[in-house]
Amino acid sequence: MATEQHSEGLVFHPMDQFIVKPLFGSELHWYTPTNATLWMGIAALCIIGLLVFGTRGRAVVPNRIQSIAELLYGMVRKMVEDVTGKDGLKYFPYVMTLFSFILFANFLALLPKSFSATSQIAVTGVLAVMVFVGVTVLGFVKNGTHFLGLFWVSSAPLALRPVLAVIELISYFVRPVSHSIRLAGNVMAGHAVIKVFAAFAAVAAIAPVSILAIVAMYGLEVLVALIQAYVFAILTCVYLKDALHPGH
Repeated sequence: MATEQHSEGLVFHPMDQFIVKPLFGSELHWYTPTNATLWMGIAALCIIGLLVFGTRGRAVVPNRIQSIAELLYGMVRKMVEDVTGKDGLKYFPYVMTLFSFILFANFLALLPKSFSATSQIAVTGVLAVMVFVGVTVLGFVKNGTHFLGLFWVSSAPLALRPVLAVIELISYFVRPVSHSIRLAGNVMAGHAVIKVFAAFAAVAAIAPVSILAIVAMYGLEVLVALIQAYVFAILTCVYLKDALHPGH
């Protein structure tokens, strides 16, 4: 009996932390406020607090909050300009919004009792589809039918061009899938591993090793939170460059 109770005490479900739950009641509908919408709203408030209220003074000698805001602004602006050129700077606000939202959602997910909104394909998928549709529409608006030149590899031998065109077309439509899964998968994997190590911390024999592993993984997840936001934003810039300059 003791053995059964002991074994039951070790049962854990690392994926339970990603379950979307309603904030009120027990039924879940498309309009129901959930833990995901709560933490996305908190992320939006944090962005407003940093970029609007934190820079309201616009001091010549910035305080810490203004310095962080200016650092994020300068980093994303330089990334957009370096990847897309001067023509892409008019779309900087959109890339900045994407980067800031993913960054804050990732960092907030590291707080105890929080929820990782970016671990949900429903969230990252919407962000990726918005980028895909926006870039595609922009490509046709800016270049017309010349945008289709993105799929025609003129530098390849003529016999291979139709085959390469099919490959390029498939890879283009796979973009939102890879764009969304990359972010959600990396965030989910890190949180799941931390939960696994935390479950083993209850075992006295391996508790010190488990705690060290949790600390190491938490430090890694802090880097992942920043890197994944950067990767999502820079891929958006790459896709934007294809829309603005399909022949390059």
